[in-house]
Amino acid sequence: MKIHKLLFWLLIALMTQTLITACTDDDSFSASSSNLLTFETDTVKLDTTFSKVPTATKSFWVYNHSGDGIRCLNVRLENGNQTGFRVNVDGVYLGQASGYQVQDVEIRKNDSIRVFVELTSVMQQTDKPQKVEDNLVFTLESGVQQKVNLNAFSWDAEFLQDVVVHGDSTIQSTKPIAVYGNLTVDTLATLTIGEGTTLYFHNNAGINVYGRLLCKGTAENNVVLRGDRIDRMFDYLPYDRVSGQWQGIHIYGSSYDNLIEYTDIHSPYSGIECDSADVTKMKLRLVNSTIHNCQGFGFEGRNCKLEILNCQISNTLANCASFVGGDILINNSTFAQFYPFDGERGPALYFDNYYPLKNLTCLNSLITGYADDVLMGSNRNVKDSGTEKEFNYLFDHCVIRTPKVVTDDSIYFKNVIYEDVEDTTRGSWKHFVKIDTDNLVYDFRLDSISTAIGKADPKTALPTDRNALPRDEEPDAGAYEYVKK
Repeated sequence: MKIHKLLFWLLIALMTQTLITACTDDDSFSASSSNLLTFETDTVKLDTTFSKVPTATKSFWVYNHSGDGIRCLNVRLENGNQTGFRVNVDGVYLGQASGYQVQDVEIRKNDSIRVFVELTSVMQQTDKPQKVEDNLVFTLESGVQQKVNLNAFSWDAEFLQDVVVHGDSTIQSTKPIAVYGNLTVDTLATLTIGEGTTLYFHNNAGINVYGRLLCKGTAENNVVLRGDRIDRMFDYLPYDRVSGQWQGIHIYGSSYDNLIEYTDIHSPYSGIECDSADVTKMKLRLVNSTIHNCQGFGFEGRNCKLEILNCQISNTLANCASFVGGDILINNSTFAQFYPFDGERGPALYFDNYYPLKNLTCLNSLITGYADDVLMGSNRNVKDSGTEKEFNYLFDHCVIRTPKVVTDDSIYFKNVIYEDVEDTTRGSWKHFVKIDTDNLVYDFRLDSISTAIGKADPKTALPTDRNALPRDEEPDAGAYEYVKK
């Protein structure tokens, strides 16, 4: 029993000695100039941001591998409050009250602290992005100064917040225009968005059209409608390539005679939604435009009159294009379903007659995607007052990735090339210049091996393509005319 007690007290003594030694080591601080901090990075880049808009937070670690504890007399922003950087050092905020510095920061040997960095930059008074930078200065007890560079590019933007357009108005600017909340076009108003204008929509923002919308881009200067995240999710991936960044365009039942031409709409929730209306009146002409990378529908038309000419509608979680009833003309367009974020993606083109489908004419178009069948039509066969609802459609001189289930003289499919799903050398993604699913980069212009080359009807093909390039005597199906390199 006495032996056990003696061993117990010896063990306690050893543990106490160990703790004392450990504490002594940990509390040993050196003012030697040879003892330096180690930084996870020497530069913190915050990408590009709009002036006056807070950036996302980035962080980095500061390590002490010197063998002794190191005291920092202070950690400070070299330019104080002049640049708009905000820093938190190991839980202490560098702000106005602290003079943009924190004092007496201790980092024990083999320990570390974490530093968080944000920026809300001032206006730069120029149309181009300007570099904004500052240094975070660590002044050690030895007098040595170590610095980490903080930088970003700041871009002055015009801001629109919950704007309602009551009269005829034009938005045109070479500066970026950031939209928060909805941009609403009232019933009796026309909103024109001029060539070369880019609208950057916040995540809850979109365009609601009760009156009339005219997007009047040109081949040289498209109108661009996109999300407002101009930074990166990862080093290789800008947020601009991620779907669902903003809400898209909603055209309500009261709206007619809309025109969207030479316009690039990308990364919204749904690109364009058109509500049910009088099918004898033109709802929307979508011309020489792109809808790409949507978390919902690309284009959804419900019981309305539409024209879609020389357009690319691609990569959507729901249907790239969906037509429920109505009167629709499509010519020289590309519907490409290669949505990368979900295997349960919808077809490239869908149509049905929940409302009477008075006409769906699709000419000289390319309809393809990952699935073996990307064209879906549904005759709901719903009887209205004792008569079946109309279900009239025609695909002529199209290349379609769908099984051949009709004869060549079908009244619904004429001069159609049915893409051979067994032939992996030319169809699906092989039609196009680039399908890069790793970096989410897509170029839906035709590659030299595409079966869409020369398959359009010279009599009905449009004279120029999506990019205003002339079509030759044997025009190509889809939105883009193949150009030899």
